[in-house]
Amino acid sequence: MKPTIHNRIDTVFIHVRNLKESVRWYSTLFGLEFQEGEYEGPIYTIDMGADRPGLTLDNHCFDKDYDFKPSNHPIFNVSTDDINAAYEHIKNMGAEIVTEIETFPDLADFSFKDPDGNIIMVCTCFT
Repeated sequence: MKPTIHNRIDTVFIHVRNLKESVRWYSTLFGLEFQEGEYEGPIYTIDMGADRPGLTLDNHCFDKDYDFKPSNHPIFNVSTDDINAAYEHIKNMGAEIVTEIETFPDLADFSFKDPDGNIIMVCTCFT
């Protein structure tokens, strides 16, 4: 039987309050150029690279009854080659650190909050 659902993730949704400021913040996080302009919504997708899921910011501007609740656990992780430099970058952006750098035999990670309180994890793997 041929599956009706493809074995892949196309995008990850992050629920935000202010789409333009979230696009600016995530652009800074990933070192991407921010394009001034209107960001009315309801969504904006950040290209995360070839063969990678997009990161879709969603402000629910057409959903009048939407009740925004940030995640209280990491909703995804991003990778880094230098966990200490990533930690400093995120601290310099003013993000709230949720967990300090933890080092394990095969990886190190930490978590922080985006401006809307969603928790994101940063990881580096040791090979």
